[in-house]
Amino acid sequence: MLVEIETAWSLSGYLLVCFSAGYFIHDTMDIVVSKQTRASWEYLVHHVMAMGAFFSGIFWKSFVGGGVLTLLVEVSNIFLTLRMMMKISNAQDLLLYRVNKYVNLVMYFFFRLAPQVYLTKFFLQYAGQRTLGTFLLVILLMLDMMILIYFSRLLRSDFCPERTPRRQHKDKFLTE
Repeated sequence: MLVEIETAWSLSGYLLVCFSAGYFIHDTMDIVVSKQTRASWEYLVHHVMAMGAFFSGIFWKSFVGGGVLTLLVEVSNIFLTLRMMMKISNAQDLLLYRVNKYVNLVMYFFFRLAPQVYLTKFFLQYAGQRTLGTFLLVILLMLDMMILIYFSRLLRSDFCPERTPRRQHKDKFLTE
């Protein structure tokens, strides 16, 4: 699936993409129903783009390999969630937090940045065509921007706290 991103297909990969699309639908509905759209608009944009990409794999059975590859980002979410929970608990002085911030960098690189670069390089071959690949390239480029913005926020917050903007959004953790 890493090589044949467009044509590779397996039942387990297909079911993983279906399950993930269902998660994004559920999480989007939860944000809307709980009236957290203003505080979570970045999540909503991300979810809509992800659903658009996953639906290509579900309905056209195309680019399932790409969908599976994009799910590697979820590995880094374990450490990002641990970081967020420690920030909420004001536990930034713990050794675990200090270790986790370096683990976060490594995981972010290997499971977010590296797969995005690989996928972007692959999808650039569709630039200028009017195909599903071009649609997915546009989504991917927008996600690339979001991932880079999140990475800069992570770096600023954990490694340059004196440069982090002073205005705090208590209902929004993406700013930290």
